[in-house]
Amino acid sequence: MKTRKLRDIEVSEVGMGCMAFSHGYGAIPDERYSIEAIRGAYDAGCTFFDTAEVYGPNLARSQRGHNERIVGKALSGVRDDVVIATKLFLDAGIGSTYRRIRKHLEASMERLQTDHVDLYYLHRMGSTPIEDVAEAMGRLIDEGLVDGWGLSQVGVDTISRAQVVTPLSAVQNIYSMVERDVEREVIPYCAEHRIGLVAFSPVASGLLSGKVRSTSQFEQIDDVRTWVPQLSERNLKANMPLVDMLESFAAQKACTPAQLSMAWMLHKNDNVVPIPGSKNKGRILENLGAAEVELTEEEFAQLEAALDKITVYGHRGFNR
Repeated sequence: MKTRKLRDIEVSEVGMGCMAFSHGYGAIPDERYSIEAIRGAYDAGCTFFDTAEVYGPNLARSQRGHNERIVGKALSGVRDDVVIATKLFLDAGIGSTYRRIRKHLEASMERLQTDHVDLYYLHRMGSTPIEDVAEAMGRLIDEGLVDGWGLSQVGVDTISRAQVVTPLSAVQNIYSMVERDVEREVIPYCAEHRIGLVAFSPVASGLLSGKVRSTSQFEQIDDVRTWVPQLSERNLKANMPLVDMLESFAAQKACTPAQLSMAWMLHKNDNVVPIPGSKNKGRILENLGAAEVELTEEEFAQLEAALDKITVYGHRGFNR
């Protein structure tokens, strides 16, 4: 698979979000299946794997680290050949920001079976000043414990304040055909400063795959699709013209709608790397296949024109 750069970190053009093996899409697979799925993605050319310390069943505090352990086991034999990204959730606290972050990092490294983290994100903004977080991340980079750092769900104001203290490698924000807010300021700023935009939920929790046709498909326990606004019963029906358009274009390209939606963002932005997530082996390989779908300038223009004519119902936004 072709690669892209998140500042100085080289990753596969399409990465893999690993959350679904622990949270977010109902019943989780058994550990053996999850490990096989992650290794299957690596065998298919994926070198970029995303996790977080909070990913665990129902996001229960007692289950924190569940996903990191799975990722660590799956990639232990190929650690030198992959890029692992994880995220810390910094609760309010007192004392040194550096020591607090390092404690989180050391716990993550143990679960991931590694002596360093390639890309370490602050998961969400909290009460700790971003300048203090950036300074602490700079120390961890100097110590060789972290190769690069990032922020998640933030706008240009926060990014620029952090960038002045310790240059960022990546910003992980929601981005897809139905969540395009980052195109206005965030992506251009990141491109100018060599910061990668890591796009989570690039298939809009399955909407852009064309396979979600009814809310009855959703599981009732620990399934994010029950609250994703584009997937409410009313909005799901209203968004079918977008899905139908994608299916028509995809048929012409001999690819799937999900692949087409990610090929669109890869063509549009050199600094964007999507990290689709799934707990299904077949769907994971399908998502990675987006890297093989190349759009001509004419096809891209046609797709953009079609998107501009369609109203999207439901909006999440990225600045949290």
